[in-house]
Amino acid sequence: MNKITTYFRESYKELLEKVTWPSWTQLQQSTVIVLVATLLITLLVWIMDLASSTVLHFIYSLFG
Repeated sequence: MNKITTYFRESYKELLEKVTWPSWTQLQQSTVIVLVATLLITLLVWIMDLASSTVLHFIYSLFG
């Protein structure tokens, strides 16, 4: 039980004293970067899906 108490006490101390929290500006910039990256990846996946769908429809039309 002593080890668990020590673990939580040290975790709390680390959270308050050793962690550096981002400023509001840094947080906003990181959020924008994540949103832009998410949109770009979504667009890329959509294009790949559209291309593969088109190719498959073409192949099916050859044999159907």
